[in-house]
Amino acid sequence: MPKSYLWTIALLMTLVIAGCKDRTQPAAESPSTPTPKAAPIADTVTDKWLGKWIGPEGTYLVLSKNAEKYAVEINSLDGPATYDGMSAGDRIEFQRNGKTEYIHAGNGRDTGMKWLLDKSNCLIIKTGEGFCRD
Repeated sequence: MPKSYLWTIALLMTLVIAGCKDRTQPAAESPSTPTPKAAPIADTVTDKWLGKWIGPEGTYLVLSKNAEKYAVEINSLDGPATYDGMSAGDRIEFQRNGKTEYIHAGNGRDTGMKWLLDKSNCLIIKTGEGFCRD
């Protein structure tokens, strides 16, 4: 066999061996490769309520969160208004017109509103003021 073939085979074997790595050792992460972030998990029952909830006659409730506070946007027949809210166990507490109000889960019957009677996933502020999702 010519020497050039032996050198080629030796070079290929070296490359193959160098390309093998110990699979039992954890791979070192490259600092330039960003680690994917896990999707945020709802911390509380009330975090699962984030988003838009629909009421009758164009009314709606939108809940969003910034750090530990909730933004409570209520579009009533009087127009939209936004309030700061805080988690209070299985409710969201907020101040409206000098009064402490609470948002809690329920069903369409709990809203006391005929338009929402057949709904099962609702948020209620008080009887006559409810918002649901299908």
